[in-house]
Amino acid sequence: MVRLRRPAALLIGALIPLSLLTGQPAGAVSADPMTDAFARAATTYDVPRDLLVSLAYSETHLDGHHGEPSASGGYGVMHLVSNPVTHTLERAATLTKQPVSALKADDAANITGGAAVLRAYADELGLDAAARKDAGKWYQAVAKYGHASSADVARLYADTVYDQLSQGIRAATPAGETLTAAPRTVQPDRGPYAKAQELGKTSTLAASVDYPSAAWAPAHSTNFAVSNRPTSDAIDRIVIHVAQGTYAGTIDWFQTGPRPNPTSAHYVVRSSDGAITQTVREKDRAFHAGDYNRRSVGIEHEGWVDQASWFTDTMYRSSAALTRNIADRYGIPLDRTHILGHSEVPGADHTDPGPNWNWTKYMQYVTGSGGGNPHTPESVCGSGFTVIDSAALGTAGTVYLTYNSSTAVNCVATIKLTNLGTATATSAYLEVEGQTRITDSGNFSYYAGPVRASAPDKCVRWGGKAGTSTYDSPLEHCG
Repeated sequence: MVRLRRPAALLIGALIPLSLLTGQPAGAVSADPMTDAFARAATTYDVPRDLLVSLAYSETHLDGHHGEPSASGGYGVMHLVSNPVTHTLERAATLTKQPVSALKADDAANITGGAAVLRAYADELGLDAAARKDAGKWYQAVAKYGHASSADVARLYADTVYDQLSQGIRAATPAGETLTAAPRTVQPDRGPYAKAQELGKTSTLAASVDYPSAAWAPAHSTNFAVSNRPTSDAIDRIVIHVAQGTYAGTIDWFQTGPRPNPTSAHYVVRSSDGAITQTVREKDRAFHAGDYNRRSVGIEHEGWVDQASWFTDTMYRSSAALTRNIADRYGIPLDRTHILGHSEVPGADHTDPGPNWNWTKYMQYVTGSGGGNPHTPESVCGSGFTVIDSAALGTAGTVYLTYNSSTAVNCVATIKLTNLGTATATSAYLEVEGQTRITDSGNFSYYAGPVRASAPDKCVRWGGKAGTSTYDSPLEHCG
């Protein structure tokens, strides 16, 4: 989204000796400094240690970026923010008595600051000592830490942290230290956020999205220009961005306004699972690429240009499927002249997607050359769906049964493996016990589906066809 830059003048303050900041004896060097910092901060502020680690990992993958700010003005491992709307960096300085300069650039100080702010939110919510021992009770404090402008984005932010907590963490820090957190089963106490929209889920508002697998979270009206493309302006470019921030943070940034430098993109893609949210309709002009705003569709990707760990294969595949879909609809050639990075836009002063973005892999997924089918059952069925069964259709494809545990909805998709890009007979079907079979059948270039149906406490039959091979399941996966 934006180029990295050195922060301006730092807040004046006496630098506290490192030995006092870290708790280490003078001259001592810890073998695991970040692990120690999380343990100390968690103990000092009575915050569940693994929840604190999960929050940090969800924000930055444990990389402080040498004191460089994110797109929204966040600093350090804990993403302490200083911008016209949010001032968690300054609040951390008040709570910890540490200078802003240390909170920006020193990992130990930043982790301490993040723990102090999170504990302050817990105190404001009335969490007593007993409640603080239950990580699930911290949900509303975590949602507040994300400083989102809407309850929907706050829930998306907190759910991301708690999903990470349930999965556990084993990650390398920039210094080479391995930091771990064991998987934990926690029941989040969402409170009022339980009524918020789940933005990570595929939209049920079909008229609101141009890409069927996307969720919908509209940007603030000042961050884009209402238009009538492609009637008013031909769409012949797709611009790839890296957000310099998180999925939830980027969506929130687009929803915040008015502000001096309005910004948006049409889509945002998540690193962990390839979830996609549309924030601006393709007919409208998002503010993302200067002179190319009129002619392009912009796709933001969660992460930082200098941190390759955000660019997962799942993200590449999901984004490539989106790019291919856009290109097919507007007749955009599948080449690097028409699918380009933000840094390649004429007159641009940005660096994204940066040297860690694998253009070779990405374009293979876009074109289907060497990288296989760019679509996955998850990208076809949408965010929240997980594969629970599959069946090979000879060498021509695979049919998948997926399930969304949050909505009790099944989805079937047939993913082709041969004749990619060529329309051939392909089908997918789903039949809920006692109901009429739903089928998607035709000549398709990459996949058949999605075929979705709610099946709480019901058995299903499912299957599909690709090439000359067919699969028909028995009545199974009951309840």
